[in-house]
Amino acid sequence: MPYDIRDDASIKKAMKYSNVVINLVGRDWETKNFKFEDIYIDGPARIARLAKECGVEKLIHVSNISVSEHPEPLLLPNGSKILRTKFIGERLVRDIFPDAVVFRPSDIYGSEDRFLRSYANLWRRQFKAVPLWRSGEATIKQPVFVSDVAAGIVAAIKNPDTAGNTYYAVGPKRYQLSELVDWFFRVMRKGPDWGYVRYDMRFDPFFKLKVTLTEKICPGWPIAGLSWEKLEKDHVTDVVPYGFPTLEDLGVNLTHMEDQVPWELKPFRANAYYDEELGEFEKPAPPKFIPTTI
Repeated sequence: MPYDIRDDASIKKAMKYSNVVINLVGRDWETKNFKFEDIYIDGPARIARLAKECGVEKLIHVSNISVSEHPEPLLLPNGSKILRTKFIGERLVRDIFPDAVVFRPSDIYGSEDRFLRSYANLWRRQFKAVPLWRSGEATIKQPVFVSDVAAGIVAAIKNPDTAGNTYYAVGPKRYQLSELVDWFFRVMRKGPDWGYVRYDMRFDPFFKLKVTLTEKICPGWPIAGLSWEKLEKDHVTDVVPYGFPTLEDLGVNLTHMEDQVPWELKPFRANAYYDEELGEFEKPAPPKFIPTTI
Protein backbone atom coordinates (compact mmCIF):
# COMPACT_ATOMS: atom_id res chain seq x y z
CA MET A 1 0.00 0.00 0.00
CA PRO A 2 1.50 3.38 -0.99
CA TYR A 3 2.26 5.84 1.78
CA ASP A 4 4.16 9.06 2.36
CA ILE A 5 6.25 9.36 5.51
CA ARG A 6 5.11 12.99 5.76
CA ASP A 7 1.38 12.25 5.37
CA ASP A 8 -0.66 11.17 8.39
CA ALA A 9 -3.62 9.93 6.37
CA SER A 10 -1.65 7.52 4.16
CA ILE A 11 0.28 6.07 7.11
CA LYS A 12 -2.87 5.66 9.16
CA LYS A 13 -4.57 3.93 6.25
CA ALA A 14 -1.65 1.49 5.97
CA MET A 15 -1.65 0.52 9.65
CA LYS A 16 -5.24 0.92 10.82
CA TYR A 17 -5.99 -2.84 10.77
CA SER A 18 -2.59 -3.91 12.12
CA ASN A 19 -1.80 -5.14 15.60
CA VAL A 20 1.96 -5.02 14.87
CA VAL A 21 3.88 -2.25 13.10
CA ILE A 22 7.56 -2.57 12.14
CA ASN A 23 9.37 0.63 11.18
CA LEU A 24 12.14 -0.20 8.72
CA VAL A 25 12.11 3.13 6.91
CA GLY A 26 15.62 4.32 6.17
CA ARG A 27 17.97 5.97 3.72
CA ASP A 28 21.77 6.14 3.49
CA TRP A 29 21.85 9.55 1.84
CA GLU A 30 19.78 12.72 1.69
CA THR A 31 17.90 13.89 -1.40
CA LYS A 32 16.20 17.14 -2.37
CA ASN A 33 12.91 15.64 -1.14
CA PHE A 34 13.98 13.91 2.05
CA LYS A 35 16.55 14.99 4.61
CA PHE A 36 17.73 12.76 7.44
CA GLU A 37 15.54 14.75 9.84
CA ASP A 38 12.48 13.78 7.77
CA ILE A 39 13.43 10.10 7.70
CA TYR A 40 14.86 9.49 11.15
CA ILE A 41 13.22 12.11 13.41
CA ASP A 42 9.87 13.27 12.06
CA GLY A 43 9.02 9.94 10.40
CA PRO A 44 9.50 7.66 13.43
CA ALA A 45 7.71 10.13 15.70
CA ARG A 46 4.78 10.26 13.30
CA ILE A 47 4.64 6.47 12.97
CA ALA A 48 4.75 6.04 16.75
CA ARG A 49 2.00 8.62 17.30
CA LEU A 50 -0.28 7.14 14.65
CA ALA A 51 0.38 3.60 15.88
CA LYS A 52 -0.75 4.75 19.31
CA GLU A 53 -3.87 6.33 17.86
CA CYS A 54 -4.69 3.19 15.84
CA GLY A 55 -4.43 0.95 18.89
CA VAL A 56 -1.41 -0.97 17.62
CA GLU A 57 -0.38 -3.55 20.21
CA LYS A 58 3.32 -3.76 19.39
CA LEU A 59 5.61 -1.30 17.64
CA ILE A 60 9.04 -2.47 16.46
CA HIS A 61 11.49 0.34 15.74
CA VAL A 62 14.75 -0.55 13.96
CA SER A 63 17.54 1.88 14.78
CA ASN A 64 21.35 1.47 14.65
CA ILE A 65 23.94 0.05 17.01
CA SER A 66 25.98 3.27 17.06
CA VAL A 67 23.26 5.90 17.55
CA SER A 68 24.52 8.80 19.62
CA GLU A 69 23.52 12.32 20.49
CA HIS A 70 27.11 13.37 19.81
CA PRO A 71 28.75 10.83 17.47
CA GLU A 72 32.53 10.92 17.41
CA PRO A 73 33.81 12.63 14.24
CA LEU A 74 36.01 10.48 12.02
CA LEU A 75 35.81 11.81 8.47
CA LEU A 76 33.09 14.44 8.88
CA PRO A 77 33.65 17.41 11.22
CA ASN A 78 30.41 16.76 13.14
CA GLY A 79 30.30 12.99 12.89
CA SER A 80 27.52 10.94 11.32
CA LYS A 81 24.28 12.81 10.81
CA ILE A 82 22.45 9.50 10.40
CA LEU A 83 23.54 8.30 13.83
CA ARG A 84 22.65 11.63 15.42
CA THR A 85 19.18 11.88 13.87
CA LYS A 86 18.46 8.21 14.54
CA PHE A 87 19.26 8.80 18.21
CA ILE A 88 16.78 11.68 18.40
CA GLY A 89 14.13 9.71 16.53
CA GLU A 90 14.58 6.68 18.77
CA ARG A 91 14.16 8.85 21.86
CA LEU A 92 10.95 10.37 20.46
CA VAL A 93 9.56 6.90 19.75
CA ARG A 94 10.25 5.95 23.36
CA ASP A 95 8.46 9.07 24.62
CA ILE A 96 5.40 8.56 22.41
CA PHE A 97 5.13 4.75 22.53
CA PRO A 98 6.92 3.61 25.73
CA ASP A 99 6.31 -0.09 25.05
CA ALA A 100 7.98 0.04 21.63
CA VAL A 101 10.65 -2.61 21.07
CA VAL A 102 13.84 -1.08 19.68
CA PHE A 103 16.41 -3.03 17.69
CA ARG A 104 19.90 -1.62 17.26
CA PRO A 105 21.52 -3.68 14.49
CA SER A 106 25.12 -3.58 13.39
CA ASP A 107 25.94 -3.81 9.67
CA ILE A 108 23.44 -6.24 8.14
CA TYR A 109 24.62 -8.54 5.37
CA GLY A 110 22.65 -10.79 3.06
CA SER A 111 21.08 -10.80 -0.38
CA GLU A 112 21.49 -7.42 -2.14
CA ASP A 113 22.85 -5.80 1.01
CA ARG A 114 24.73 -2.52 1.29
CA PHE A 115 27.60 -3.93 3.31
CA LEU A 116 29.29 -6.74 1.39
CA ARG A 117 28.23 -5.37 -1.97
CA SER A 118 29.62 -1.98 -1.14
CA TYR A 119 33.13 -3.39 -0.83
CA ALA A 120 32.63 -5.69 -3.82
CA ASN A 121 31.68 -2.79 -6.09
CA LEU A 122 34.51 -1.52 -8.29
CA TRP A 123 33.46 2.10 -7.64
CA ARG A 124 34.35 1.67 -3.97
CA ARG A 125 37.91 0.86 -4.99
CA GLN A 126 40.73 2.86 -6.47
CA PHE A 127 41.64 0.49 -9.30
CA LYS A 128 42.47 -2.64 -7.27
CA ALA A 129 43.11 -0.88 -3.96
CA VAL A 130 40.54 -0.33 -1.20
CA PRO A 131 40.73 2.94 0.75
CA LEU A 132 39.65 2.67 4.39
CA TRP A 133 39.88 5.09 7.29
CA ARG A 134 43.17 4.29 9.04
CA SER A 135 43.39 1.29 6.71
CA GLY A 136 40.47 -0.30 8.56
CA GLU A 137 42.67 -1.16 11.53
CA ALA A 138 41.02 1.26 13.95
CA THR A 139 37.46 0.01 13.37
CA ILE A 140 35.85 -3.07 14.91
CA LYS A 141 32.72 -4.55 13.38
CA GLN A 142 30.24 -7.22 14.44
CA PRO A 143 28.09 -7.78 11.31
CA VAL A 144 24.82 -9.69 11.55
CA PHE A 145 23.01 -11.86 9.00
CA VAL A 146 19.69 -10.46 7.80
CA SER A 147 17.77 -13.66 8.58
CA ASP A 148 18.96 -13.49 12.19
CA VAL A 149 17.62 -9.95 12.54
CA ALA A 150 14.31 -11.04 11.03
CA ALA A 151 14.13 -14.01 13.41
CA GLY A 152 14.79 -11.70 16.34
CA ILE A 153 12.01 -9.33 15.31
CA VAL A 154 9.54 -12.21 14.96
CA ALA A 155 10.56 -13.55 18.37
CA ALA A 156 10.09 -10.10 19.92
CA ILE A 157 6.63 -9.81 18.41
CA LYS A 158 5.56 -13.15 19.88
CA ASN A 159 7.02 -12.52 23.33
CA PRO A 160 4.99 -10.09 25.49
CA ASP A 161 7.94 -9.64 27.86
CA THR A 162 9.89 -7.73 25.20
CA ALA A 163 7.74 -4.59 25.55
CA GLY A 164 9.86 -1.50 26.14
CA ASN A 165 13.18 -3.32 25.66
CA THR A 166 16.13 -2.41 23.46
CA TYR A 167 17.94 -5.26 21.72
CA TYR A 168 21.36 -5.13 20.11
CA ALA A 169 21.27 -7.14 16.89
CA VAL A 170 24.85 -8.23 16.33
CA GLY A 171 26.63 -11.26 14.95
CA PRO A 172 28.48 -13.83 17.07
CA LYS A 173 32.00 -12.47 16.43
CA ARG A 174 33.87 -9.17 16.38
CA TYR A 175 36.45 -8.39 13.70
CA GLN A 176 38.74 -5.58 12.68
CA LEU A 177 37.34 -4.03 9.53
CA SER A 178 40.72 -4.58 7.90
CA GLU A 179 40.48 -8.33 8.55
CA LEU A 180 36.99 -8.48 7.09
CA VAL A 181 37.82 -6.57 3.91
CA ASP A 182 40.98 -8.64 3.35
CA TRP A 183 38.88 -11.77 3.73
CA PHE A 184 36.15 -10.52 1.40
CA PHE A 185 38.71 -10.10 -1.35
CA ARG A 186 40.26 -13.50 -0.69
CA VAL A 187 36.78 -15.01 -1.03
CA MET A 188 36.33 -13.14 -4.32
CA ARG A 189 39.70 -14.53 -5.48
CA LYS A 190 41.04 -11.01 -5.65
CA GLY A 191 43.86 -11.26 -3.16
CA PRO A 192 47.39 -9.83 -3.33
CA ASP A 193 48.20 -11.92 -6.42
CA TRP A 194 45.32 -10.18 -8.19
CA GLY A 195 46.67 -6.81 -7.06
CA TYR A 196 44.54 -6.14 -3.99
CA VAL A 197 45.84 -3.77 -1.33
CA ARG A 198 44.15 -1.56 1.22
CA TYR A 199 45.40 1.78 2.45
CA ASP A 200 44.53 4.80 4.57
CA MET A 201 42.02 6.96 2.71
CA ARG A 202 43.03 10.04 4.70
CA PHE A 203 46.06 10.48 2.48
CA ASP A 204 44.37 10.01 -0.89
CA PRO A 205 43.06 13.31 -2.31
CA PHE A 206 41.89 11.57 -5.48
CA PHE A 207 39.54 9.27 -3.58
CA LYS A 208 38.22 12.22 -1.60
CA LEU A 209 37.52 14.02 -4.86
CA LYS A 210 35.82 10.90 -6.21
CA VAL A 211 33.46 10.73 -3.22
CA THR A 212 32.58 14.41 -3.45
CA LEU A 213 31.96 14.24 -7.21
CA THR A 214 29.84 11.10 -6.80
CA GLU A 215 27.59 12.94 -4.35
CA LYS A 216 27.24 15.92 -6.68
CA ILE A 217 26.76 14.02 -9.93
CA CYS A 218 24.44 11.33 -8.51
CA PRO A 219 22.60 13.02 -5.62
CA GLY A 220 19.50 10.83 -5.87
CA TRP A 221 21.31 7.48 -5.98
CA PRO A 222 25.11 7.61 -5.51
CA ILE A 223 27.03 4.95 -7.41
CA ALA A 224 27.69 2.02 -5.06
CA GLY A 225 26.12 4.15 -2.32
CA LEU A 226 29.42 5.99 -2.08
CA SER A 227 29.02 9.09 0.06
CA TRP A 228 30.82 10.81 2.91
CA GLU A 229 27.98 9.97 5.27
CA LYS A 230 28.19 6.26 4.49
CA LEU A 231 31.97 6.25 4.82
CA GLU A 232 31.66 7.98 8.18
CA LYS A 233 29.08 5.51 9.46
CA ASP A 234 30.94 2.49 8.06
CA HIS A 235 34.04 3.27 10.11
CA VAL A 236 32.35 3.67 13.49
CA THR A 237 33.24 0.82 15.85
CA ASP A 238 30.37 -1.43 16.98
CA VAL A 239 29.91 -1.47 20.75
CA VAL A 240 27.35 -3.46 22.74
CA PRO A 241 26.97 -1.90 26.21
CA TYR A 242 27.26 -4.35 29.07
CA GLY A 243 23.94 -5.75 30.25
CA PHE A 244 21.86 -5.00 27.16
CA PRO A 245 20.02 -7.98 25.62
CA THR A 246 20.96 -9.27 22.17
CA LEU A 247 19.41 -11.57 19.59
CA GLU A 248 20.63 -14.56 21.56
CA ASP A 249 18.39 -13.48 24.43
CA LEU A 250 15.49 -13.85 22.00
CA GLY A 251 16.52 -17.43 21.23
CA VAL A 252 18.15 -16.73 17.86
CA ASN A 253 20.91 -19.11 16.76
CA LEU A 254 23.34 -16.70 15.15
CA THR A 255 24.83 -17.31 11.72
CA HIS A 256 28.61 -17.17 11.43
CA MET A 257 29.96 -15.01 8.64
CA GLU A 258 32.38 -17.74 7.63
CA ASP A 259 29.41 -19.96 6.74
CA GLN A 260 27.38 -17.40 4.78
CA VAL A 261 29.61 -14.75 3.22
CA PRO A 262 31.26 -17.03 0.59
CA TRP A 263 27.80 -17.69 -0.86
CA GLU A 264 26.90 -13.99 -0.85
CA LEU A 265 30.14 -12.99 -2.59
CA LYS A 266 30.18 -15.82 -5.13
CA PRO A 267 28.77 -13.62 -7.96
CA PHE A 268 31.68 -11.20 -7.48
CA ARG A 269 34.52 -13.71 -7.79
CA ALA A 270 37.24 -13.06 -10.32
CA ASN A 271 36.74 -15.18 -13.44
CA ALA A 272 33.29 -16.09 -12.16
CA TYR A 273 32.43 -18.03 -15.31
CA TYR A 274 35.53 -20.19 -15.21
CA ASP A 275 34.54 -23.86 -14.91
CA GLU A 276 36.86 -24.91 -12.11
CA GLU A 277 37.70 -28.45 -11.16
CA LEU A 278 36.89 -29.78 -7.72
CA GLY A 279 39.55 -28.65 -5.27
CA GLU A 280 41.36 -26.52 -7.85
CA PHE A 281 41.22 -23.43 -5.64
CA GLU A 282 42.32 -23.46 -2.03
CA LYS A 283 39.67 -22.42 0.49
CA PRO A 284 40.39 -18.85 1.65
CA ALA A 285 41.68 -18.49 5.18
CA PRO A 286 38.93 -17.14 7.47
CA PRO A 287 39.27 -13.73 9.10
CA LYS A 288 40.79 -13.47 12.54
CA PHE A 289 38.18 -12.52 15.10
CA ILE A 290 38.54 -10.67 18.37
CA PRO A 291 37.78 -12.90 21.37
CA THR A 292 34.95 -11.66 23.55
CA THR A 293 35.97 -10.69 27.06
CA ILE A 294 33.55 -10.38 29.96
